[in-house]
Amino acid sequence: MSTVFSCSIVYVLVTQLTAPSPQFDRWLAMTLTILGVRGSGITLSYFQTPVLFLGQLFASYLGILKLDRIQKLSMEEIVFRACVLSVYAMGGASRVKMIVFAPLVFGLAHVHHAWDMYNRLGRTRAAILHATLLALFQTAYTTLFGAHTSFLFLRTSSPLAGPPFTAHIFCNIMGVPQIGAELRRFPAHKTSIIMIGIVLFFSILRAWTAVKDILYWHAPEHFWRVAMHS
Repeated sequence: MSTVFSCSIVYVLVTQLTAPSPQFDRWLAMTLTILGVRGSGITLSYFQTPVLFLGQLFASYLGILKLDRIQKLSMEEIVFRACVLSVYAMGGASRVKMIVFAPLVFGLAHVHHAWDMYNRLGRTRAAILHATLLALFQTAYTTLFGAHTSFLFLRTSSPLAGPPFTAHIFCNIMGVPQIGAELRRFPAHKTSIIMIGIVLFFSILRAWTAVKDILYWHAPEHFWRVAMHS
């Protein structure tokens, strides 16, 4: 329901911010383009996020690769990426602001886990401390992750079966990077575990996510020009 509601808001904004009296199918086509349903990425974009985890994957290769942390994804990428970022873009926000501030919504959406922990631990003073620490960690981690997937969305305009969506799936599988634990398991490979993924991740960040005639990455006038011709 929240996904349908969020997409409907984007549709209403499109009808209000474009030329009067276009046909319904044009409004719908523009909305789908803005939400990334018709966006197209580059094959390399799908592999950009896994590069960051090459160190952890290398350590898993040394031991046993376990894929037991797969979780069912909701429509988070549509609501927190496509809908939120499209509203920012229609408001003329710069891509820096969209990458930095839009993920805060995604981060704050996970604060309710702290309330769950507080109740599970008996609503004591210690429970408040644990819940607060959990809230701070989850907000920080999910905000950083949201900034990365926002970057991928702005670079590819494709949340559905696109790089942001597959990145979300992959990170759910891998969980929070356990570099410290992997270093203790394989101290002889410390440099490889730490550096191999991080260095490559940042070196290919822009090159592997480059898409021709992208909707979001350029100036606001470019955004509307591409959307109008969808």
